[in-house]
Amino acid sequence: MTRSVLILSPHFPPSMLAGVHRARHLARHLPVHGWRPIVVRAHERCYVEPGDPDLAALVPANLEQVRTGALPARLCRLAGVGDIGLRAWPYLRRAIDRLIVTEQPSAVLITGSPFYPMLLTRGITRRFGVPVVLDFQDPWVAHQGAAYAVGTKAWAAHSLAVALEPSAVRHAAFVTSVSDVQNEDMSSRYPWLDRERTAAIPIGVDPDDFAALRDRSVAVGETQFDPALVNFNYIGSYWPRAAPSICRVFTALALLRKESPSLASRLRLNFVGTDPTPGSAGVRKVLPLAVAAGVGDLVSEFPQRLPYLQALGLLAHSDVLLLIGSDEPHYTASKIYPALMSGRPYLSLFHQASSAHKVLVAAGGGCAIAFRDAGHLDGSIPALVEALRALAISPAAFGYPSLEAIEPYTARTVAGQFAEVFDRVSRP
Repeated sequence: MTRSVLILSPHFPPSMLAGVHRARHLARHLPVHGWRPIVVRAHERCYVEPGDPDLAALVPANLEQVRTGALPARLCRLAGVGDIGLRAWPYLRRAIDRLIVTEQPSAVLITGSPFYPMLLTRGITRRFGVPVVLDFQDPWVAHQGAAYAVGTKAWAAHSLAVALEPSAVRHAAFVTSVSDVQNEDMSSRYPWLDRERTAAIPIGVDPDDFAALRDRSVAVGETQFDPALVNFNYIGSYWPRAAPSICRVFTALALLRKESPSLASRLRLNFVGTDPTPGSAGVRKVLPLAVAAGVGDLVSEFPQRLPYLQALGLLAHSDVLLLIGSDEPHYTASKIYPALMSGRPYLSLFHQASSAHKVLVAAGGGCAIAFRDAGHLDGSIPALVEALRALAISPAAFGYPSLEAIEPYTARTVAGQFAEVFDRVSRP
């Protein structure tokens, strides 16, 4: 018997934000596992970011979507509020209440960020008795929050997270995140949180996206690269916590040029879509790091974020992929899954506790380097030099990622894990 689940995801395609893929994957694959998804989202006209029609076309045509309104962004920003989860709050709440009465769902999933809609959990459970599953794609309470300067917007957001997250979690029937480390951090904050009602479920990748890519002619515009060079491509946002790792890669590149100048001259490290704000022309933040390391002439940066299928096309046509994470153990890097599906060789650098590193090592097909802490990160430089050299000379020698190793991270498998959670929390 098919049961219904409401999936609350304020951002949804055509939004280009990374968080839309969790709900998109579940919307496509939950029916195979006996669950009928109904997506509750803000209407795309309420978004401030530009839309991606090709991404929207990947959403099943028969998916039930309930689009809500939101307070105008230009007015809310006068009060310092831009979060769609806050702007759409009353509209999302009314939509959820109505759908619970008319559709009688067996469960509600709220995925974030944005996180503020998770505060609807208490009302849903108390007024309707419907179990709520909270899905943390990123930590709401950030590790670095305590270091924010008092009075800043970041400090205020962190303070709100610390104050509000416990209430949402306490009333949830189940909590998921994308890594065990993230769940352990939450359990350390809330000793009363039963680990039996938590699970780590990755974002994953949908192989059907690559089928759609093959069916379309996708151009990457100004990011066309010189075919005479060996192009190492990093595709995705830049954020300060990744700077130490990126700088070590540039240090390794400088050493490689000193040892093998002709080989290094054939390399180009391209950073694409580094500005996380869709539609923004962006500011180059990676290139200055390369210039400081003395390799600015071997590095290119295209800050503007690419539409989803264009980004997949660039992955598939790269000589080598650069997969670089932050210095945080909980960092999971959902982008590694489409990178592995692309079949291209890669050079990765992650914290050794990151689930991303474990996945890459199991899959193979590239050179995966890890570090324990800042001191150990410096020690990774010789390995980075040799990896750059080997991948530049013979990238094909690294073979292809194992499809068996990727299977646990496909969207269909991930949907099955969520279906098991829904089965469990909705059981009489």
